[in-house]
Amino acid sequence: MIQIIFKNLKRSELVRAAVTRRLKSVVDRFPALKECRIHATLEMHNSPIQARPDLFTVKVLVRNGRHRGVKLKKSAQNLYVALADVMEHTLEKFNRFGDRLRVKERSRERQKKVCRLGQEFWSFE
Repeated sequence: MIQIIFKNLKRSELVRAAVTRRLKSVVDRFPALKECRIHATLEMHNSPIQARPDLFTVKVLVRNGRHRGVKLKKSAQNLYVALADVMEHTLEKFNRFGDRLRVKERSRERQKKVCRLGQEFWSFE
């Protein structure tokens, strides 16, 4: 489930559709995300005191499931640039997360194998 949150920004169906389309492509690539709750927060930072260009921030947070706790935050002068940047880094983060799980599983299997071999070696039957 994908939830899109707007902060200091007018709600727009065009922006909502763009974010949903980008996140759906990531979910299609990583099937474990289909059961996860994904929150995408779109923010605009504008200082009323100092004159400067607007800064748009896109945050993606996976709330539950296998990838629980994955957070990404990117900012840019354009909302669509920030969205593209966060989606690119999202792919890297999920690939790295999957690699980490595979490495841990392999090391657990090796430990089990070593323990079994050690028990066979030291048994005096």
